[in-house]
Amino acid sequence: MDFNFLSTPKIVCKSGGLSQIGNLMQGLSCTRVLIVTDPGIVACGFSGDTVNALKAEGLEAKVFDQVAADPPISVVETAIECARDFGADGVIGLGGGSSLDTAKVVAAALPNKQPVAEMIGVDRVTGKRLPLVQVPTTAGTGSEVTWVSVLTSETHEKQAVYAPQLLPDIALLDAKLTLGMPRSITAATGLDAMVHAIEAATSRTRKNPVSDALADKALTLLGQNLRRVLDMPSDLAAREAMLLGATLAGMAFINASVGAIHALSYPLGTGFHVPHGHGNALVAGPVMRYNLPAAEKEYARLSRLLLPARPFKSNAAAANALIDEMEQILSDSGLETRLSALGVTKDAIPSMANEVVTGIKRLLETNPRDMTAEDVSRLYHEVL
Repeated sequence: MDFNFLSTPKIVCKSGGLSQIGNLMQGLSCTRVLIVTDPGIVACGFSGDTVNALKAEGLEAKVFDQVAADPPISVVETAIECARDFGADGVIGLGGGSSLDTAKVVAAALPNKQPVAEMIGVDRVTGKRLPLVQVPTTAGTGSEVTWVSVLTSETHEKQAVYAPQLLPDIALLDAKLTLGMPRSITAATGLDAMVHAIEAATSRTRKNPVSDALADKALTLLGQNLRRVLDMPSDLAAREAMLLGATLAGMAFINASVGAIHALSYPLGTGFHVPHGHGNALVAGPVMRYNLPAAEKEYARLSRLLLPARPFKSNAAAANALIDEMEQILSDSGLETRLSALGVTKDAIPSMANEVVTGIKRLLETNPRDMTAEDVSRLYHEVL
């Protein structure tokens, strides 16, 4: 079997580990560090803690706190200018997926003076990047261990940078940073991570034994702990399991790829500002049912990992139970379960479906089953 597997070279998993960020950046020979984050993280005090930890080791630090959800390219360009003006020789991404994705592009663009527009696509980043440490504050995106950065164009289209240079030097997993997540974000990001594991395990073209092993462990950790952190938000051990599960799922999907669940979710984010994880959770059930003719055996295997106590008499029963479980978690989470409740209209579906099969075609190619625009429209209608 021929395959390539790329990975972040160092993962530090330690509750309270943010206090060591100064030592980590020193170890990368950094002296002036830009922290890329958003206003919510600043309000939580995490960026201030990061600055203090850096200064305690004699490093200079500056905070860029203008990251927005589904980061617009214009904001990323502003962050690059901020880093250049500061003379940054290292970058920290601190926050959710949007902050981490922005930090990747900043670290890659700065030493090469390469415009962001020239990075869009596969393997178009030139040269080396600045030292980069990623610190997630949500347990979901897996962006701390991936080489993709998903940005939003001026025309509100998703555009992605795929390049191995975007892999960070270090992913720092500090579960204490996730303790304050609101229930809605905990649910949406947790479901996002579960989708990452499921789609990685069922990728038609790029799954491999290493990604399968990571996806399996990720789904087990996430499935065992998501309801627990929703019911007991202060359970640090469960939070740490979720954070590790999300990271393992990220390592799996970036090598195996995701599929149609993500493809259908992207237009919901760009067109209606539905948070990415919530969008994935909304369309997961319909897409997985559509995939059953091609993916039943693999879904059944995953179901037995996620629901080990249930005695399934057939693969069909097990596969359907996996789908039911994903929909039940969404329902139990308190998140909206219908697209119409989030402002999506029937009239918008044809254009969204067209976007999926044209602009996001690459994700349909790895989906277990082929999908047409008519199929996509029907799936959207199922959760309208």
